[in-house]
Amino acid sequence: MIHHLSIAARDPQQAAGVLAELMGGTAVPFPPNPGSFFALQLDEHGSGVEVYPAGTELEPGGAVGGKFVKREGRGFGSTHFALSVATDADTVQAIARRAGWHCFDCNRGPFHVIEVWVENETMVEILPPAYAREYLDFIRPDNVRAAMARAGTAAARHG
Repeated sequence: MIHHLSIAARDPQQAAGVLAELMGGTAVPFPPNPGSFFALQLDEHGSGVEVYPAGTELEPGGAVGGKFVKREGRGFGSTHFALSVATDADTVQAIARRAGWHCFDCNRGPFHVIEVWVENETMVEILPPAYAREYLDFIRPDNVRAAMARAGTAAARHG
């Protein structure tokens, strides 16, 4: 289980605030990296998203742990994550629109997601309750193994 992860944003306070609203939680400052904020879902798992200023990189810091280093900010990247929320689909879309972020209701085949693009650069797949049920039904070990085996066989035939 992933309890928290980090992303970068040009306006970390605003991004963390919107993510917290989507999660039905709260956003608080994240003192270890000044200018950062922590969007907390306030669930029993400690789920959250740390939002660092754009350009922040983590580097090894030995026994004292990783250190934060500032670099030039980038745009699109490969990082994305799926986030189950108690918020309904219409409210998710309204919150994203109000933030000025791209938002798309997508059919991934066996399940649906709402792509919310933080600051129109970082994708978060939001799973309202009905979408989360679809995802969890699909990702059960027996189902996902069979689906991946079928996909591998099909790819081998077309490759």
